[in-house]
Amino acid sequence: MSDNAPLVIIGTGLAGYNLAKEFRKLDAERPLMLISADDGRFYSKPLLSTGFAKGKEADELAMQDAEAMAEQLGAQVLTGQQVTAIDTRERLVRLGDRGLPYSDLVLATGAQVRTLPWREALGERLLSINDLADYGRFRAALKGRRSVLIVGAGLIGCEFANDLRLGGFEVTVVASDPWLMPQLLPEQAAAAVQAGLEELGVEFHLGCAIENMALEGDGLRVRLDSGVELVADQGLSAIGLVPRSELAEAAGLAAGRGVQVDRQLRTSDPHVYALGDCAEVAGLNLMYVMPLMTSARALAKTLSGTPTELSYPAMPIMVKTPACPLVVTPPLSGVAGSWQCDAEGRDVRARFVDANGQLHGFALTGAAVAEKLQLTRELPAWLG
Repeated sequence: MSDNAPLVIIGTGLAGYNLAKEFRKLDAERPLMLISADDGRFYSKPLLSTGFAKGKEADELAMQDAEAMAEQLGAQVLTGQQVTAIDTRERLVRLGDRGLPYSDLVLATGAQVRTLPWREALGERLLSINDLADYGRFRAALKGRRSVLIVGAGLIGCEFANDLRLGGFEVTVVASDPWLMPQLLPEQAAAAVQAGLEELGVEFHLGCAIENMALEGDGLRVRLDSGVELVADQGLSAIGLVPRSELAEAAGLAAGRGVQVDRQLRTSDPHVYALGDCAEVAGLNLMYVMPLMTSARALAKTLSGTPTELSYPAMPIMVKTPACPLVVTPPLSGVAGSWQCDAEGRDVRARFVDANGQLHGFALTGAAVAEKLQLTRELPAWLG
């Protein structure tokens, strides 16, 4: 390793760039390099599921290009570069035959989409949106088209259903789940969101498995196990994300639900760290913006010479379904308890409590979202 080797961050999404910004507030001198597999533009990923309603092209969602980010951060930003391996013994990041030295390395590689078995055969007629380039590709695929079939009724599927409908498209959602966002919501809260989306014009087929998807003309035909057949101009797969941990695992770093890190976000190698969607912190893999930002601030302190342990307060998730406003703080996996719901029309207050009456999560819809701050104060920390 060179004596003047930089701090290297792999990834230029929200995790990578926000860590770099936080780090530069504390250390303006240390050499810094970011490596991006794409063009390195800075953008806010949550805005991708608001772009159709606003009529935004991909270029309009980008805030700064890689050159501007490099200047702002006093850093090198390498774009269009695929990291092929990490050599922890020599402290090198490998880009094919090229080896780049690092003093410390941060993995901010995010998560990749789960794919349907028909993805390859259907080509551009079945896409996913996981980054700005994906959004641009999907917008291009929609030119001259009217109807979209979304596979998946999780948070992302529901946000895009709302956004695409507001953008003027006919939208059908298909999912094997019995109700919307079952990992986050009790049935009563999900029903309120579904009613709001249906009123907007979204059609749902829930509790159904897809038997086959095939090209038909210039669109798609989908057969469900219920016997229903659907046609659409374009498909959007939204069946979830998987942390990108392959690089870490190939380098011999510990991985489970993500790249495993301690409370200082350090991996099993003392000079390699991870944060964001790719990281598993104390058993938690939280693919939301607020935990990512909290992690960036803590890791910046550690990397600038002040070892800092990460702590997570309970952090509500604002789901972008304006057809039925929704805020949810799901109970952590493994917490025993039950949902208690009361509702006035689409204003649902759902509280997840344990046997002693301690609140561990909540879901609020409609006008009930106003109670978010009050209930958040009652929640125990996710990581104290």
